[in-house]
Formats: sequence, C-alpha cells, structure tokens
Amino acid sequence: MVSRTPPELESPPRIAVVVPCYRVSRQVGDLLRRIGPEVWRVYCVDDACPEQSGRAVEAAAADDPRIRLLVHSNNQGVGGAVVTGYRQAIEDGAEVIVKLDGDGQMDPALIPNLLAPLLNGEADYVKGNRFFRLEGLMSMPFARLVGNAGLSFLSKMSTGYWTLFDPTNGYTAIHAAVARELPLDKLSRRYFFETDILFRLNTLRAVVADLPMEARYGDEKSSMNLWRILGMFPWLHLRNTAKRLFYNYFLRDFSIATVHLLVGIVLVLFGVIFGGYHWIQAQHLARFASAGTVMLAGLPVILGTQLLLNFLSMDMTNIPRDPLHRRLPGRRITPVLLDLRRLDAAAAEEAELLEYRKSA
Repeated sequence: MVSRTPPELESPPRIAVVVPCYRVSRQVGDLLRRIGPEVWRVYCVDDACPEQSGRAVEAAAADDPRIRLLVHSNNQGVGGAVVTGYRQAIEDGAEVIVKLDGDGQMDPALIPNLLAPLLNGEADYVKGNRFFRLEGLMSMPFARLVGNAGLSFLSKMSTGYWTLFDPTNGYTAIHAAVARELPLDKLSRRYFFETDILFRLNTLRAVVADLPMEARYGDEKSSMNLWRILGMFPWLHLRNTAKRLFYNYFLRDFSIATVHLLVGIVLVLFGVIFGGYHWIQAQHLARFASAGTVMLAGLPVILGTQLLLNFLSMDMTNIPRDPLHRRLPGRRITPVLLDLRRLDAAAAEEAELLEYRKSA
C-alpha cells in the first residue's frame, strides 16, 4: 500500500536567516550561495558598511529571490543589525529566525541541525558551541580562545544558563513566537548582544540548547577590541546578574532560594563590617580582640557563605525546561524534513511507483 505525501511536506515552516553585514564584502556573496533550500527568506542588513557590503548582497539577490537587503544609514553594531532583521522577519511572518554572521565563519550546512530542537518543540533558542570538541579549538585564534573562556563563567552567572558554554557564539536560531516576547529595544546593540539576549531569554523562562560546532576562520579581520571587551563585559555581566536575581527571585517568584540569598548576604556583610571595625579598633589600641568578638565576626561569615553556596546550588538547578513557545499563542510548527535535497530512498520509490500506476 502506497502512503500519501505527508502534510508536513506540503507546508514547510517559514525559516528566515538574518545576516548582519559589516566589512564582509568579500565573504558574504559565497555565504549566501551556500544557504540551502530549507530557508524561506534571507535578510541581509548592511550596517552602514564602509565597504558597501550591500552591493555584494544585491549581486547575490539577482540569482536568489529569497534575499532581502536592509540598510542602516548609521552603524548600529551587530546587535542593532540583528534586531532590524528580527523585526522584519517577524513582520513578514517568519516562524523560526536563524542568525548567521556574514564573514563566512559559520557553515550554513549546519542550519538543519540548528533548527531541529526548535521544530521538534524541545527548545526556544539554539546556539552554537565551539568548545565542545577539543580538536575544533586548535583552529581558534588564541586571543578569541582566551577571551571566550575567561568570560564564560561570568556569562553563566548573568544569564542563569549554567549548562551552556561559548556565550559569545553568534550562530543562533530562535522561535519567532519567543522573539516577539523579547524587549528588542533594550537589547545591547554591540558585541554584548549574544550574552544580553541570553539574559533576556532567562527572564522569560525560555529553554536554550547548545549545538556542538566548529568555527571556520579565514582572512577576515575582526573589529572587536579584546582589551576593551574584557574591560567592559564584567560590568555588564554584574548589572545583568543583579537584574536577573531581582526578576527571578523577588519580582516573579519568592522561594526558599530567595531566603538563602537574603540571609546569606546580610550575615556576610554583618560579619565583614563588624569584624573589620573591631580589627581596626584592636590595631589602634594595640591589643587583641576577645574570643567572643572573633566568634561574632567569624560565625556570621561562615554561615552566610554556606547559605550563599546553597543558593548558588539552587540557582544552578533552576534552569528553564518547559519550552516557552508551547505556551504562547500562534501556529504550532510541525516537525518536517529539514534538508529538502535529501529524500529518503524508500519514499522516492513509492512516489515513482505511484506515478507508474497512474500512467498505466
């Protein structure tokens, strides 16, 4: 018995790709040609590129009707370019939005793998992870390797996604229903964008998944200043950490973890301030502090530290696990065959047999 064509193949999901373009005039054309047929539309954002990358995009668009060019009159940074692409894709009715850098470091052949957790209803946002395989690290420039590794722990604290790594990886995919819930106007417009969006996703309780990948490095030049990033990012992480704790443990929820955090902070501060004051006083009077004074200073610090460690343990397990897009209004995306270029041999034989019977 020959089965009819599955309905999923008749209406594939609308997959959009956003490509921020800045100083990528030599690489973006080849990148666009390698984007597979599973993609419904491609939005290239010329972020006031001094190389006029938009011309290379227009040349590629002559052969590919899926490509749309969006142009910024002023440079807004990679985050600003992605936000522009997100807005246009959402307005046009995209259901999943992939972000690809225009410099060719990200292989478009991985797009089906990136989409799978979203289309299967397992995640709301998927990002690449270049640190999963040791062999892939050998091709990464040393400065980027050190910078990414050094900022990863801070990113875990500020985003709340303790199981993720490589927070600055820009190869991402997001469910459009979840993208609509993001405060796009508040997202960082510069290189902190990838980490900032993770922080915003955590406050929405969205599920995020990592995809192991290998980055490709060629002759492209990064405009990112490593020392400036290392000096600026810690403060941004500290700000987002404070916001996340307030949103998740005070504004939208109040649990035993909140009590541990509050009491732990109070005890540690009391012990440090009390102990510091009496230590200075003892030094000034040239005498030893009493055993009781030492206990009153040390015990709160010990207990407070233990409570903060308990809170940290609870926070590490408080990772969103129920995909947000399942609870949002809108059409439910049905899992489909992602790579339309590769049909199952048995299905192809069935289709051929059906045509033969019709002709007979």
